[in-house]
Amino acid sequence: MTGTNPAAASGCDAPWCAMEQASPGRPLQQVWRQRLPEPGPGQVRIRVAACGVCRTDLHVVDGDLPWPGHAVVPGHEIVGRVGALGAGVSGLTLGQRVGVPWLGWTCGRCEHCLAGRENLCPEARFMGWQMAGGYAEQVLADARHVFALPPAYNDEEAAPLLCAGLIGWRAYAMAGPHAQRIGLYGFGAAAHLIAQVAVHQGREVYAFTRPGDAAAQDLARRLGAVWAGDSEQPASQPLDAALLFAPVGALVPIALQAVRPGGTVVCAGIHMSDIPSFPYRWLWGERRIVSVANLTRRDGLDFMRVAAEVPLRVSVHRYALARANDALEDLRAGRFAGAAVLTT
Repeated sequence: MTGTNPAAASGCDAPWCAMEQASPGRPLQQVWRQRLPEPGPGQVRIRVAACGVCRTDLHVVDGDLPWPGHAVVPGHEIVGRVGALGAGVSGLTLGQRVGVPWLGWTCGRCEHCLAGRENLCPEARFMGWQMAGGYAEQVLADARHVFALPPAYNDEEAAPLLCAGLIGWRAYAMAGPHAQRIGLYGFGAAAHLIAQVAVHQGREVYAFTRPGDAAAQDLARRLGAVWAGDSEQPASQPLDAALLFAPVGALVPIALQAVRPGGTVVCAGIHMSDIPSFPYRWLWGERRIVSVANLTRRDGLDFMRVAAEVPLRVSVHRYALARANDALEDLRAGRFAGAAVLTT
């Protein structure tokens, strides 16, 4: 059922809504549910308070990722309160504020899961793609992949920590402990958070934005970047590492030319346009190109600890849940610097 709240007609005590996409490329529609979802074994039901709007959501709704074969409720930066516990759940309590990230379920049996690298699980399922996500008032989540959140952040500020923060953290870790000069290509939700962590840890941040994006460059400088400019400009200093958050393959050879011998280019997105060919000499000198695939529970625990220690300033642009399509379009067009968040 779509459209207005049918509670008066149905007499139901708990109607709730979700923003759902029937097929790729179509706008999200507001859909009303008449029954609260019941958590199965190992699951929790969460009353959603806020959900971040991530570039991965664009890849889902635009069809860049394979369609899962059923209607999709996007959203994987979910903040809410536990409303019900399934059988066997421990360590969580009713009413507790929690967060749910992109990685929604893993098998727990494969070599990757057993090695603590469940981000590479071949059977993994993801929130807001194969599993119903947080563009909704209620969501079910695997309790193994639910995190407690630092109390210093309100619901809207905490939401971007769950993907922008986590993926930024994993990409940052791949730069290595000795990377002093770090370039961030694409200064959006992830970069504006990890830039603050890097500055707090005494590293130099160089911010590269889409050409002419003065707002993002100004935000980068305010957050401590020593330099900010267009992505097509050369770096003012040789970089030890370049973290690519923009899903633009053409940035890879540009970043390779910006890093010193022995430096690393980290591709942090789940999807990227094709990387153009480039001369081998740009890679030579033991430069490396690596990718980030999802996140582990250890990433989540480590980053939440860092977020509790570092007073991150989260630049939030709020939208009501019913305006999810507007938020996605504004993200696509680059109409804001920072992170968009839906509120219920």
